[in-house]
Amino acid sequence: MNNVLKVENVCKNYGSFTALNNVSISVPKGSIFGLLGPNGAGKTSLIRIINQITLPDSGTVYLDGEILQPHHIQYIGYLPEERGLYKSMKVGEQALYLAQLKGMSKEEAKKKLKYWFEKFEITDWWNKKIQELSKGMAQKVQFIVTVMHCPKLLIFDEPFSGFDPINANLIKDEILNLRNEGASIIFSTHRMESVEEMCDYIALINKSNKILDGKVKDIKQQFKTNQFEVGLLSKDKELLLNQINAQFSVENSKTTSINDDLRLLFSLKSGETSKDLIEFLNNKAQITHFTEVIPSVNDIFLQSVASNK
Repeated sequence: MNNVLKVENVCKNYGSFTALNNVSISVPKGSIFGLLGPNGAGKTSLIRIINQITLPDSGTVYLDGEILQPHHIQYIGYLPEERGLYKSMKVGEQALYLAQLKGMSKEEAKKKLKYWFEKFEITDWWNKKIQELSKGMAQKVQFIVTVMHCPKLLIFDEPFSGFDPINANLIKDEILNLRNEGASIIFSTHRMESVEEMCDYIALINKSNKILDGKVKDIKQQFKTNQFEVGLLSKDKELLLNQINAQFSVENSKTTSINDDLRLLFSLKSGETSKDLIEFLNNKAQITHFTEVIPSVNDIFLQSVASNK
């Protein structure tokens, strides 16, 4: 079984509003799966169904090959965007309580919590109440209680919310470490730079429908537009530009302040290849760099949503 989670044709309606319309996704084991979409697209509805907070109107969810059942909740770790710690309870007391709800023994929980509290350098928080902590400090506690029982599936909904850049980077590194140790992760965020940096797979939901799904690197290949950024050195830049414009389509050009070379963005037409472009330019100028333009996840997100209006 290669997928830790499989969602098949899930639908969810709230009265006359359709939150999810025949949505299917598969989350491979040992991967970070980005669940993306604009506000109100249906992401939260899907996450709640996976966590059995709500039930689908139709469709099936499988966890590690089994139809999702109430007892499977112990195999899922969920960090919601809206955090849910009890403010008047002490940190250690609450962490132990939540660990036992996930099926851990008290002794096992203490051992795990000792490891994570030492790792995050928060051992002196044990007897503090949640209400005494800053939002970022409370987020660290919530992260720990989400991961400490080593679930089959981790779901992080906007995990960097409330963190300063240093602690956001700490949590990012921990999520990547968990993936590298074999954890399977659903990662929902509006921070496309984090998706770019962390995700192996993504699915994009818009207006209750899945409109994009697959490996990040494969999706980027699908969205390439045959554009190349080229740096050129020439004694006669005006002549060079005239020769280039007579042969190829140049989107823009600029002269750098470092070595006074030309930076050009080429859009190749159907039938034209990068080899043709290199051969042409080699006879006209010195090529200082030649890079294919690969769209970012942010570009793909915006383009996909715009075309799905």
